[in-house]
Amino acid sequence: MTSFRSEQAEPVTSKAQLIATLSGGCKPKDRWRIGTEHEKFGYAKADHSPVPYDGPRGIGALLKGLERFGWQPVLEGENVISLGQSGKGTISLEPGGQLELSGTTTDTIHETDFEITEHLAQVKTVGDELGIGMLALGFTPDWRREDIHWMPKGRYKIMRAYMPKVGSMGLDMMTRTCTVQVNLDYASEADMVKKLRVSLALQPVATALWANSPFTEGKPNGCLSLRGKIWQNTDAARTGMLPFAFEDGMGFERYVDYLLDVPMYFVYRNGYIDASGQSFRDYLGGRLAALPGEIPTIADWVDHMSTAFPEARVKNYIELRGADSGPRDRLTALPAFWTGLLYDTTALDAAWDLAKAWTADEREELRRDVAVLGLKAKIRGRTVQDLAKDLLAASEAGLAQRARKDAAGGNETRYLAPLQEIAASGITAAERMLALYHGPWRGDVSKAYGAFSY
Repeated sequence: MTSFRSEQAEPVTSKAQLIATLSGGCKPKDRWRIGTEHEKFGYAKADHSPVPYDGPRGIGALLKGLERFGWQPVLEGENVISLGQSGKGTISLEPGGQLELSGTTTDTIHETDFEITEHLAQVKTVGDELGIGMLALGFTPDWRREDIHWMPKGRYKIMRAYMPKVGSMGLDMMTRTCTVQVNLDYASEADMVKKLRVSLALQPVATALWANSPFTEGKPNGCLSLRGKIWQNTDAARTGMLPFAFEDGMGFERYVDYLLDVPMYFVYRNGYIDASGQSFRDYLGGRLAALPGEIPTIADWVDHMSTAFPEARVKNYIELRGADSGPRDRLTALPAFWTGLLYDTTALDAAWDLAKAWTADEREELRRDVAVLGLKAKIRGRTVQDLAKDLLAASEAGLAQRARKDAAGGNETRYLAPLQEIAASGITAAERMLALYHGPWRGDVSKAYGAFSY
């Protein structure tokens, strides 16, 4: 995947330039790569409380401590807000202090697995010194939103003020959720369209397989993936299943048109300028209220693309975004699952055959149902459990066909094992946690910190 640099200052004078930011991602199959991102909650080991940015045992100190492993700090004002390292990716902060690894692109799932293992070991080394643990769930089990410390990033201040205007759960999304996602390549416009359609339609299956957020403020919340429900109530203008992607005429230009209609958050000019709710179309015409008379740069467009949050989104690659974060083995399982499906022609065709007849209403109903019911949700008389089994079989075949071996001669199919166990049993991680809550935990969700930390 080719990444865009924030300093790109080329002025945008035509829509064709915006389309080129997407079409420029096309590459031959032998250059397809795998990019994995995952988030986790930092907490104080002494009392399981949220960790502030400042202080000798804060998130800022954690970032500083990671510099010993070769990570270079990125500053916003005087604050370190992310770390970068050539060939390693980026470590960044989500609004509520969630720590995210945006890994480098890899050729195999084996390399991704090593990257995740190395990162978690580094974070644990520094975290243990500071008394900071890392929790592997999709939603905080007991924190109140008002107790969480906001990270000192300018864009988050703008989003924090805007979110309550457009949805009931946007602040929860920002501060109390964690995800794992994978970024995958496409060969052409047609290949992008097919992969996007498969990714969108079948994202609810991933939500069910990774469902891992059944508690809110110490009690069961009625969902298996509360994170999935939160995204349904964040901002309808920039989230969802993108029904237009399944219509005739879908392509790069149609996706650009969608992005142009997503309300803006900000413009960056040596700091973040509030443009929340304003129109990028107006910006193209020099009519942006936040910057009168100015036209956007490519960097502005790249920033804007990152503020659309559908279940799968297009940059110059496709991001698959529907899964709760979770334990170590399910972090690697996500790129394995989608790589097997999307990078093998036979598997991709099989996946599309499962979903191509579904209507927009059916896809949306499935998205809503899996947040509550998980693998027990149904579409056209079939359970998501049955769909998951079929998709895992197709993914396994796709990974086997790739035949990417590790040093011991093993292929990538083994990373699907935790998902195959979930699909075979029909019991999600969330349901297992609920059983612990009603059984050995005796209603004490704080036990999750001991059971599900990295």
